[in-house]
Amino acid sequence: MIERTFEFIEDMKYYFSLASFKYFIPYLRNMKALILAENDFEDLELFYPYHRLKEEHIDVIIVSSKKEIKGKHGYVISADCSYEEITPEEYDILVIPGGRSPERVRLNNMAISITKHFLENNKPIATICHGVQVLISSNGVKDRKIACWYGVKDDLIAAGGEFVDGVFRDGNIVSARHPGDLAEWMRELVSYVKGN
Repeated sequence: MIERTFEFIEDMKYYFSLASFKYFIPYLRNMKALILAENDFEDLELFYPYHRLKEEHIDVIIVSSKKEIKGKHGYVISADCSYEEITPEEYDILVIPGGRSPERVRLNNMAISITKHFLENNKPIATICHGVQVLISSNGVKDRKIACWYGVKDDLIAAGGEFVDGVFRDGNIVSARHPGDLAEWMRELVSYVKGN
């Protein structure tokens, strides 16, 4: 009886270790994410993914042309590095928050180069609200279904994309419309990154 009990415990340890291994596979790679942002970003659209990805043990790097940036609602965050300091091959996920930030990000040639790397290599890209402007400037929306803020959907359509009114994943692009989509947007991104 005692021997069978020990055998059962050893079996449970084995199966538990398998389940744990499968569950934590995405973390074993020490994934790293980039958030591209400038002044007047939509505060929630930067801070929510910043902390949500950290919860998944993903290193999150804020990239900007400035050392410190302020959101539309006054929240401030320090940038970790500039666009020029980034080697995109070293990163796994790209996040582009909205607000007025994307219209500034899209003017930086290195930011566009980083975005193109993610597009061309089919790496996960999460964009929300006006973030689609960076994808448009990177020639990354043609024939893609993408959610965005209603005020820029005509820009998306003019660039050859199809507007979707709700959180949507088209290949490697996970998109959303506004802060009301945040939870579903990040749920979809995390699920995609984990391979679900």
